[in-house]
Amino acid sequence: MTSPTATLAEVEQDARERLAAASDEAALEAWRTGVLGRSGTLTGLLRGIGALPEAERKHAGAALNVLKQSLEAALEERRDALRAAALASTVADALDVTLPGRPMRRGRLHPVTQVRREILDVFARLGFATVEGPEVELERYNFDLLRIPEHHPARDMWDTFWLDPSTTEGVSMLLRTHTSPMQARFMETHEPPIRIVVPGRCYRYEATDATHEWMLQQVELLAVDEGLSMANLKGTLQEFARQMFGPQRKVLMRNSYFPFVEPGVELSVDCFVCPGNDPACPVCRGSGWIEIMGAGMVHPEILEAAGYDTRRYTGFAAGMGVERVTMLKYGITDIRNLYQNDPRFLAQF
Repeated sequence: MTSPTATLAEVEQDARERLAAASDEAALEAWRTGVLGRSGTLTGLLRGIGALPEAERKHAGAALNVLKQSLEAALEERRDALRAAALASTVADALDVTLPGRPMRRGRLHPVTQVRREILDVFARLGFATVEGPEVELERYNFDLLRIPEHHPARDMWDTFWLDPSTTEGVSMLLRTHTSPMQARFMETHEPPIRIVVPGRCYRYEATDATHEWMLQQVELLAVDEGLSMANLKGTLQEFARQMFGPQRKVLMRNSYFPFVEPGVELSVDCFVCPGNDPACPVCRGSGWIEIMGAGMVHPEILEAAGYDTRRYTGFAAGMGVERVTMLKYGITDIRNLYQNDPRFLAQF
């Protein structure tokens, strides 16, 4: 070993060429035995260090150790590369790229959301703009400005979630029980003519059953202009019913009481599921009519409170439950199904 530098260079070149040519685990093991094993080339050089002059031993030993570590790292790198190539080949063999891809499951809108959008679209075509209001409301707008003062018996129509006065700086606030407060809010800041619809969630402190939920969605309708009458109200709602439930729909108005309208009516449409006389009908129960909303002419006191001249302006209003329209439209018999998040139920819409 008279020329250690030349010998190391030759050993390293030869070892790396043979390692690059190794194509499987058996070839790698043969390379390891021939280069790094007990009888390997590098091991032989390490054993020959003792025969070198004392001045060269330290330098030669250090160089051989560096080379050994480098070749060991190269061996592991080559082994990882071969394993990765083998895995890729296996996956490629198992994957038929000519097969069509698996279809992605698409989400969809909740049925209540679908019906709410459909309701708003119908009224948009009739010339009504959509506006929204706060869900946490002042008592003044939810009751007082709608002719429902404190201790008025009409307040019993709404079971209310009140907010703790300590969290509202003593101001009487609540979760709105209906979307009607936006009538007063909008008229405070706008002059006639007015044609708006107001969608939104409402909250009532009541027991849950097949037809009642503590949270419900409503769409409020308000129109104020010169010369509006019950005929305009009926024509508007009749056109709405036809676009929502079918072109042959008829509407029926029955007298009813709501503090903020006079006269007040409940509006029904003729049954679109049965001929109108089937007692087994899940929608009308054989009555032939389906109630869908309350409505009426805006009370003059509410118009006056907004600063409108009631000798010049009149208005009509209506309010409907979106869940109820959804149930009628699709023949759903239990409102609780809408909010149980059962994918088997929701997938039908």
